[in-house]
Amino acid sequence: MRKLILGAVLAGAAGPAFAASGPFFSLHNTNFVVLLAFLVFIGILVYFKVPGLLGKMLDERAHTIRRELDEARALREEAQTILAEFERKQKDVAEQAELIVTQARTDAEDAAKLAKVELEKSIARRLQAAEDQIASAEAAAVRDVRDRAISVAIAAAAEVVRKGLSEADAAALIEDSIKVVEAKMH
Repeated sequence: MRKLILGAVLAGAAGPAFAASGPFFSLHNTNFVVLLAFLVFIGILVYFKVPGLLGKMLDERAHTIRRELDEARALREEAQTILAEFERKQKDVAEQAELIVTQARTDAEDAAKLAKVELEKSIARRLQAAEDQIASAEAAAVRDVRDRAISVAIAAAAEVVRKGLSEADAAALIEDSIKVVEAKMH
């Protein structure tokens, strides 16, 4: 501080205004008055310990800035941790989604195979039912034809028997028929 004041005094004393205006240490010399006001101002600042206060304020400001930087670093680290956690969760969710899709595909393929087997069984049952119906209808048709043939044969036999069969022959036919029926029943 003293060096500053001494430098200001010497600079003012050696200036061109000194050579032109006369004695430097006169109150009529504006350079001297400005220098004197400046020195008084500096003295007042030193008396009221303004440089110390300024230093203290600057130290406090530096401390505040350092604290804010530390908080910002902590927040940054916390944000990076949260980001890493979200990225990990996103990766886990993507893997789970892939597993779900794979499982769904497998289930769909299994369901398609099962449906195909069930369809084949259903078709086989329907074919069997149709064949059974055809066989039943065929048997019914054969039975109807046989019954009709029997009816026609009985009617023709009755006609033949009525026209040319004697009572003794009729009795013999009845006896033979009874023996045939007995043989089939036992």
